[in-house]
Amino acid sequence: MSYPNDYLDFLIHFHCDRDYFECHEVLEEYWKETDPGNRESVWVGLIQIAVGFYHYRRKNRSGAVRILRKGTNILKQHPDSLKSLGIDFDKLLPLLEETLKNIVSGIDYQSINLPLNEELTQLCEQECRKIGKLDVIPDSIIHRHSLRDRSDVIKMRSDALLNRQKQKD
Repeated sequence: MSYPNDYLDFLIHFHCDRDYFECHEVLEEYWKETDPGNRESVWVGLIQIAVGFYHYRRKNRSGAVRILRKGTNILKQHPDSLKSLGIDFDKLLPLLEETLKNIVSGIDYQSINLPLNEELTQLCEQECRKIGKLDVIPDSIIHRHSLRDRSDVIKMRSDALLNRQKQKD
C-alpha cells in the first residue's frame, strides 16, 4: 500500500526518536497542503496526539490532557480513515484513554506505539534500526519548541505589526 511520505516521516519520528515536535511539524505541512482549514481532519487528530505526548513528557499535564482529548475526539470521527492509514482504531482508542488516565493520575510520561498494520510496523522497525532508536531522549528533543531559533518568526511578526501600523496611519 502507498502512504504519503510526510505521514511516514510522522510515524518514524513518533516511534523511533519520539520527536513529537517534529511529528507536528511534518504532518502540519501535509495537512495544510491536502486538507487546509479542516480542523476536524484526521491529520489534525494525529497532530494533536503527538502534541499531547510532547506536553505529557514535559510534565505539562493540563496541556497534555486538553490536547489529547481534542485529538482523540477528532480521531473518533475517522475510524475508516485511520484504517486506510494502517492504524487499528479499536486498539488505538484504549491506548489513548489509558494515557489520559495516567496523566490525570500523575503517572510519569510513558511513550506508546501506535497500533500499526504489519507493513508499517516493519517499516518503522527498519527505519529505527537505520537511524538508531534512542534509549534516552535528549533535551534538544524534549524541549524543542523553547530551544529552537525563532528569529524568523519574530521578524515576520514584527514586519506584520509595522504593516498594520502603516495601514492605520
